[in-house]
Amino acid sequence: MNRNLFVYNSLTRQKEKFEPIHEGHIGMYVCGPTVYNDVHLGNCRTFMSFDMIYRYLVYLGYQVRYVRNITDVGHLLDDGEDRMSKRCRLIIFEPMEVAQKVCQ
Repeated sequence: MNRNLFVYNSLTRQKEKFEPIHEGHIGMYVCGPTVYNDVHLGNCRTFMSFDMIYRYLVYLGYQVRYVRNITDVGHLLDDGEDRMSKRCRLIIFEPMEVAQKVCQ
């Protein structure tokens, strides 16, 4: 199968041939759900975009390891409080309960 894939490099402002680090294998590490609150349209756009990229790479014949993290855990607000901690305090849940509720 033809695996030629060209991507736009914003640094060089040119299309360049995509070359994986390991022949035939690609690793994707992307942002996952925002678990301290309900999912919103911006989250869905990210999920859809990376899902399409993943599916296209598989279609081209690559073996893809696709990993999504849980975002905003440990990200501090302007007042120095962790977003997850603040949400847990407001709804009286433990952090894992909040993550499980949102990720269902």
